[in-house]
Amino acid sequence: MDTLWDSRQVVLAAFGQTLGLLVVAGLGALVLGTILGAFRVSAVPALRAVGTAYVTVFRNTPLLVVFLLIYYGLPELEVRPPQFWRATIALVLYTAAFICEAVRSGVNAVDSGQAEAARSIGMGFGQSLRLVVLPQAFRAVVPPLANVLIALAKNTSLVAGFGIADATFRMRGLINNNPGDVYVIFVGIALGYVLIVAVIAFTARGLERQLAVAR
Repeated sequence: MDTLWDSRQVVLAAFGQTLGLLVVAGLGALVLGTILGAFRVSAVPALRAVGTAYVTVFRNTPLLVVFLLIYYGLPELEVRPPQFWRATIALVLYTAAFICEAVRSGVNAVDSGQAEAARSIGMGFGQSLRLVVLPQAFRAVVPPLANVLIALAKNTSLVAGFGIADATFRMRGLINNNPGDVYVIFVGIALGYVLIVAVIAFTARGLERQLAVAR
């Protein structure tokens, strides 16, 4: 444990980088995924086609391939954001496809009479979706959204291969410098990820109970 304790500031900073990626990419994916989810249930065929195509492409593309396309594709287009933002873009694009499907399933779980009632009082599709359907849909999608965020937390470890000093990157460095403490270092870093996942799961359960009471 001395190795981890002596490197605690570096390890904490690395987990700060991991949490930063998780929060920023999670929020971006939630916004983009919700928009795509609205496309998927839209009455406009073109929007449905866009949503379907997006989900089909990104759900069937390995995340590493998405990273490679962003990291090496953007410079070819003369776009060179910092590494943190390249990783964020890749995580957002990939994760949004899964959030889209969670939102779509939640919308489909809402009684169709709710949307019909909204339209009967003069609401358009966009209004009824935003004000009536989506608020109810989000109650149903808290567990699957939590699962998507848990997967995102673990997926952030891929950024270590692109030079971003997250928890996995620092773990690799500590193991290289302290080969005799490999198991202690591995378990210590793994417990950090377990703690992040536990916080997400605990928050989701609390939110789910709160929304159930509010019904």
